[in-house]
Amino acid sequence: MNPALRHVFWLMLASAVIAVAATPTHHLANQGSPINLDSMVPSQFENWKVDDKVVYQQVNPEVKASIDKIYTQVLNRTYVNSQGYRIMLTIPYGANQSDGLSAHDPEGCYPAQGFHIMSKSKDILRTSIGDIPVRRMEASSGARHEPITYWFTVGSYAVNNDWDRKKAKLRYALKGQIPDGILFRASSIDDDTQTAYQIQGMFIEALVKALPQEFRARVSGLSY
Repeated sequence: MNPALRHVFWLMLASAVIAVAATPTHHLANQGSPINLDSMVPSQFENWKVDDKVVYQQVNPEVKASIDKIYTQVLNRTYVNSQGYRIMLTIPYGANQSDGLSAHDPEGCYPAQGFHIMSKSKDILRTSIGDIPVRRMEASSGARHEPITYWFTVGSYAVNNDWDRKKAKLRYALKGQIPDGILFRASSIDDDTQTAYQIQGMFIEALVKALPQEFRARVSGLSY
């Protein structure tokens, strides 16, 4: 079978299994400690601290309405290091990541804000505590050039594509569970894309290490 057709077949099969063989009823968000992004994500760690001087721009009202519908909480912060390099962090959290409330992909959000997508790819962010599957994306608007690193978590599984997201949902559905989910997005305004990705990688590793261990898997898929 053609690889593309095989991929579609398995997507359809996974959807059918979720819809017919399993009817999830238990919300994963109701188990264990509740998620509170503002308290669980530290405002200072290693060489990074929140830059309180940054004022966030208002997003498109249609985009905001979509975000409010999908997500239970949204954390927006800008961190700065001792060299003055800034990284913008956005972590939306949704208590219900069923198919009707899937995480909102930045590949759709950025164009809705007037950005042009210059490149996008899948990658593996290798850290000292484990590997995180990520997506890389370059977006531009006028003179602003913004390299972006992001991924999704479904429950405690980190994913960087729709197929893996579907499989993670299937794992929970077969246990009768409705997973929660997070979109982790780090970006910086930098004309040097590779340098931006390198610094974002160091920032992400430092932040993940600084997270309370009970929440680490929920944010990054890493349980170390």
